[in-house]
Amino acid sequence: MRFACIALGLTLGGNAIMADAAEVVVFAAGSLRAPLIDIGQKFERQNGDKVTFTFGPSGVLRDRIAGGERADVFASANMDHPQSLDALGWTTNVDRFARNTMCILAAPSVKVSTQTALDVMLDPAVNLGTSTPNADPSGDYAWQIFKNADAVRPGAFTALTAKARQLVGGPQSPIPPSNRNPYGALLSSGEADVFLTYCTNAELARKEQPSLRIVKLPEALAVGADYGIAARRDRPAAARAFVAFVLAPEGQRVLHDYGFDPP
Repeated sequence: MRFACIALGLTLGGNAIMADAAEVVVFAAGSLRAPLIDIGQKFERQNGDKVTFTFGPSGVLRDRIAGGERADVFASANMDHPQSLDALGWTTNVDRFARNTMCILAAPSVKVSTQTALDVMLDPAVNLGTSTPNADPSGDYAWQIFKNADAVRPGAFTALTAKARQLVGGPQSPIPPSNRNPYGALLSSGEADVFLTYCTNAELARKEQPSLRIVKLPEALAVGADYGIAARRDRPAAARAFVAFVLAPEGQRVLHDYGFDPP
């Protein structure tokens, strides 16, 4: 079974929010779920405004915003998607607010190290999982890894793109089980033996399944991810305040605690 990042509407704070509090509707990359929920809770306690989150693949969310769905803030796993909304006039400013790195998440049975990462990914007997390019930046970053691999070993790009299984992040991908990490579940089911994903996602999967292994990519293949955040042009003051909170030291500390690097 294939899984996708889940799209979730979540209202934080419940009855603690004042009746006249402003609502901030935030569309955000699925990899930001855990830290942004924490940041949202802190923001609500300090500002008294309500935050509603929808999480999913950044490319899919970008298309929903461009199609007219309401979002006051867009937090993307790349800079391109919010910048494309800037070009459409949806926002006037895009801030880089966090940085992530791609890693290999491997099943316990797979023997892989930083030094053997490319050999293992190319092995025809190894199922290689990725997210979906264009719909999800994690898939785009995986394809960049493949391009880097081609510079190291000519022909690797063709081989890797042919064998990669796009198991999550597509607009038509099935929703994953709500009680399991999607990447760990895919490895457990055998859909993938190794998965290229954000290191922060890999850490969350390993917390659920300690037997999983996280392997750093060699420098020649490594790809970093810059995350961008923007508020819509005619945003309410509460949306501006939320973006400022994410960029402020308290918000940055939460992101750091979940494994994100500063921008």
